[in-house]
Amino acid sequence: MNRLSIIFLSCVSVLLLLGLLMIYDITAAEILDRNLQMSTQSMFLKQLFISIAAIFCGIIVYQIGYEKIVSHSSTLLWIGGILLFLVYFPPIGKQINGAHRWISIFGVSCQPSEFMKYIIPMFCVFYYKQHLGIITWPNFCRLFGIIAFFIGLILFEPDNGTAAILFMQILIFFFLVKINWKYWVIPLFLLFSISASIALHMKHVPDRIRIYLNPELDILGKGHQPYQAKLAAGSGGMLGKGFGASLQKFNYLPEAKSDYIAAIYAEEFGFVGMLFLIILYMLIAVFGFCIALHAKDMEGFYLASIITFTICFQAFLNLGVVSNLLPSKGTNLPFFSQGGSSLFANSLALSLLLDIYRKSEQKISLIRMSILP
Repeated sequence: MNRLSIIFLSCVSVLLLLGLLMIYDITAAEILDRNLQMSTQSMFLKQLFISIAAIFCGIIVYQIGYEKIVSHSSTLLWIGGILLFLVYFPPIGKQINGAHRWISIFGVSCQPSEFMKYIIPMFCVFYYKQHLGIITWPNFCRLFGIIAFFIGLILFEPDNGTAAILFMQILIFFFLVKINWKYWVIPLFLLFSISASIALHMKHVPDRIRIYLNPELDILGKGHQPYQAKLAAGSGGMLGKGFGASLQKFNYLPEAKSDYIAAIYAEEFGFVGMLFLIILYMLIAVFGFCIALHAKDMEGFYLASIITFTICFQAFLNLGVVSNLLPSKGTNLPFFSQGGSSLFANSLALSLLLDIYRKSEQKISLIRMSILP
């Protein structure tokens, strides 16, 4: 393992550790405020266990290798599709806050759409490779139809944040593989228009847009969450109030451990702490795209580019919502927020990224050995 891998993994490790500390901090406040009969370490230990399990599964994926994973992406896609259907059928499917995003099997909950964020792009890379990099109009229509079908399933859950991420992933993929723009501009525009129309007819979406434009209109109702997040982030100042000193975590800010964990972090660690967090994601972006540029084949280049983009775009969406620059979307902060499915999906994607880097280093070593006497 060379210097690049160490720095890359160090950035992710720091995010995981900071996230664990914040989850412990917020859980302790919630237990105290609500007088809950549970240990202050409960959520911390749960997230720690999930982190260890995710790392273990990531090692397995790393050993299997990205080529084999991508070659089985069509199977993974249809397994994911079955799970997306199951979210609508109780008792396996679970409805939380009006959304059908979760399944529960033997007491273990999972959000299939989190994994589809990486499975769908992997399938696109596999499909492109399968057709030898030549995408004709009929082949494109088949690929686009499959993509639109799965995005539609996710949109109807509803999970607008994941649908938006997938839309951007597909756009990036079409640019990377240089598919004839005449093929995809109109279909992608139609998909976006239909998706936007469906989203706008969902009751919560117009409300979120209205509150985004003016949170103070309904600070006791729909605007409560973004307004409290803005108060939390703004009250931190330059250096923050100090670890454990947040007031908003005392039942003022909903979803403080997941979607809005960065707001509590900003309150306790201030502008300097947030700048440090942003630098970590920027380093992940730089190293991720460096891995893509040095991949041993185009398959690795496409996959590494999309994985890096996805992780960083999720961070951008989450921090944009917390800072009130974007309307609420329900997107986790990668490697930082509470959430087992998100952590698992991102960890497995990270393992694929590291395997791409390992294979590129092996190729460079072989070239050097063949050149040197």
